[in-house]
Amino acid sequence: MDARRNAAPVIIKRKKVVKGGGHHGGAWKVAYADFVTAMMAFFLLMWLLGATTEDQRKGIADYFSPTIPVNRVSGGGSGAFGGDTVVSEKTLAQSGTGASGMHSTESRQARGNLGVARASATARDSEADAAAFAEIEERLKGRSGESLASDDVLRHIVTRVTDEGLIIEISDRPGAPLFMDDTSEPAPVLAEITGLIASVVALAENHIAIGAHTHARPVTLAANPVWDLSAARADRTRRLLYDAGVTRERFRRVTGHADRSPRVPDPMDPRNNRLEVILLRTR
Repeated sequence: MDARRNAAPVIIKRKKVVKGGGHHGGAWKVAYADFVTAMMAFFLLMWLLGATTEDQRKGIADYFSPTIPVNRVSGGGSGAFGGDTVVSEKTLAQSGTGASGMHSTESRQARGNLGVARASATARDSEADAAAFAEIEERLKGRSGESLASDDVLRHIVTRVTDEGLIIEISDRPGAPLFMDDTSEPAPVLAEITGLIASVVALAENHIAIGAHTHARPVTLAANPVWDLSAARADRTRRLLYDAGVTRERFRRVTGHADRSPRVPDPMDPRNNRLEVILLRTR
């Protein structure tokens, strides 16, 4: 017998190498996409709650109501619910109004108002304020053709319009302070200025705020008078305006700012002594 026939057969085993982890399905991708979508909707809801007014939120709620609003009270059919939703007046909310109580008050009922009426009223108020502020500035600066005061008096006055309203700033001038020797006793020039301001603010009906500022004192003082002095000067200015004809109902704020808001870099500069009469915006 041939010797090759008695040899053990050679067996070659080939291993199948699988690269990668194989296919595990894509369900996690769907779950992740749902999570991201939910988070986006959540943050959008949070933004809407913070960026809209109460009337706008009620309007949005009515827009997504399950009924089709045809007037202030949604529904009008003769079906199973007679045009009402399942959250009708007999259960929780009033039909189609978005109210959250069975007997909700007028202020809690949603009317589908997206704030357009309020925005229009605000725009009208802003236009009225701008026109009144412009006329008052013209009178104070003598640009309307007839000056209501001398140039020496007008040099004390600077006006500017801000988001808060029209600020009429009255400041000390060299040799012409507004008050006597670091007191709240007004100088004659201040009495003349407040009379002028009282005559021009009568052109509008805006509320008035008054603020007083003083220059800083040396830190070595045992008792720093700036707070009491500024508050006393602000209140004295209010009384001068009242005596000149401004009604007490128009005053909304009287504030002493002490030396916390200097006008010039040097806090001890006397030019930091000033008053602010602010015609507040209507809205």
